[in-house]
Amino acid sequence: MPISLEDLRQFATARSLFPPIALKRALHRMGFVQADPIRAPARAQDLILRHRVRNYRAGDLERRFETLGIEEDFFVTYGFVTRSLQALMHPRSETGVPADAPRPWPAARRKRAALLLEFIRERGAVHPREVDDHFAHGTVQNYWGGSSNATTHLLDAMHYRGLLRVARRERGVRIYSANEHAIAPGGTAERRARVDALVDVVVRLYAPLPARSLSYFVRRLRFAAPQWQGEWTSALQRARERLSRASAGGAEWYWPTGEDPARSTPDERVRLLTPFDPVVHDRARFELLWGWAYRFEAYTPALRRKLGYYALPLLWRDRVIGWGNVSVKNGELQSEIGYVGSPPRDRAFRRELAAEIERMRAFLGVDR
Repeated sequence: MPISLEDLRQFATARSLFPPIALKRALHRMGFVQADPIRAPARAQDLILRHRVRNYRAGDLERRFETLGIEEDFFVTYGFVTRSLQALMHPRSETGVPADAPRPWPAARRKRAALLLEFIRERGAVHPREVDDHFAHGTVQNYWGGSSNATTHLLDAMHYRGLLRVARRERGVRIYSANEHAIAPGGTAERRARVDALVDVVVRLYAPLPARSLSYFVRRLRFAAPQWQGEWTSALQRARERLSRASAGGAEWYWPTGEDPARSTPDERVRLLTPFDPVVHDRARFELLWGWAYRFEAYTPALRRKLGYYALPLLWRDRVIGWGNVSVKNGELQSEIGYVGSPPRDRAFRRELAAEIERMRAFLGVDR
C-alpha cells in the first residue's frame, strides 16, 4: 500500500518516543544521545531522556554516568555513545593511536600530547585545571574567535583521537583518564562492515529519513570515523539498496528493513522537545513532515528572534504545532507557549498541556 506523510509523521514519533524504560536500557536502545551545554531549562541530553526514561530527573545521566556503560564521544555530533558504538569508530587511524586523521599533528604537539598522556596515566583521572597548573601551555585561538586555554584545547583533541576518555564530570567539567582502543582488524570486508554498522545506527535513531537527510547524516559520519574518508559514497549507495523505502510528499524516504510505517499509533500526550531531540533534530525532515520552519535561535541576536532563545518544539499526538519557552525564576517554573496557527480548542489538548508542564516541573525538581 502507498505510504502517506501522515503515516510517516506517526511512524517518526511512535518509533522514537517509545514507552519509558530504565535509563541504561534507553541509552543502549538509542545508541547515541546528543549533548549540549546550554541549560534552558535543562541540558539537551536530559531533555531528550526525560521522555524515554521512567521517573527521569535533570542531571541523572551525569550522576549515574560511571554505571551506565557509555562514553562521551563524537558521532554525528558530540554526545553520549554506547561502548559498542564507540568501538566501531576507533581507533581513528588505520595504524592505531595517536590518530593522524584528519591531518597529522606537528612534532611539537605530538611531544606535548605524549607528556600530557604520561601525566594523566600517573594520576588516573585529572581535572583540566590540574593539568593546566602542571603544564601552563598558554592560550590558543578557539573556533569562536576568542581565547581558550591551550591545555583544554589539547585535551579535547586527544579525547577525539581516542587517547583520553571522560571518566566522569564534576559540575559539568570533564574529568579525563587515559584510554586505549584495540587495533581495528584490517581488510576491506571488515572496514565496510563497520561503516555500514555506523550508518545503521544513524538510520535507527533518526528514521524515517528523506533521501537528502540520509545523505547528510552519512556525510557527518566522516567525523565519527575520519580514517575511512573514501568509504562514505559507497556506504550511502549500499544503504539505499538495503533499507526499506517509499515515496511521499515529493521525497524518497528510508527506514530500517522490517519496520512498517503504516502500523504506528500516535501518542495522545503533549510533549515539549529539546531542539536536538531525534524527532525534530533534522530540520529538512521537520519541514517535510510538519510544513513549517523551526529555527534554533540561541545564537541569534535577541531582537531578531521569532520563537525565543531556546524554544522547545511542542508536539501533540503526531503534530508539532508550536513551541514553548520554559525557565525557572525564583524557584518558580515559567512557561510561554506559541503556536504556528490557532491554538487547539480541544479540551484534551489543554489537559495534556497542563500535564506536560507538571511533568517538566517534576523533572526539574521545581515545587511551583
